[in-house]
Amino acid sequence: MSENETAQMVPGASASEEELREALMDVVDPELGIDVVNLGLIYGLHIDDSNVATVDMTLTSAACPLTDVIEDQARSATEGIVNDLKINWVWMPPWGPDKITDDGREQLRALGFNV
Repeated sequence: MSENETAQMVPGASASEEELREALMDVVDPELGIDVVNLGLIYGLHIDDSNVATVDMTLTSAACPLTDVIEDQARSATEGIVNDLKINWVWMPPWGPDKITDDGREQLRALGFNV
């Protein structure tokens, strides 16, 4: 068992940013059907000493009415990994298609989008 696996099993141990990022891959943009990580909506992750995560995140549009849905999904996806999740909605720099990962582009192409 690696040191990281041992740390994950200790009550009160902090999650890693990689674990948090992986959990957030379960959060899907309801309009596009692609996870927020591969869409490039995650601008930053921070986990403090109390295992509270702050996610700097944007949306494809500042007028998106689905912030509550995405926030609920994010809380559910990270439950048991972090003690609490705070989302810091960020609008600068604005999101653009250039932020989509290669995996995200493949997923969008599979859905019929031309990216």
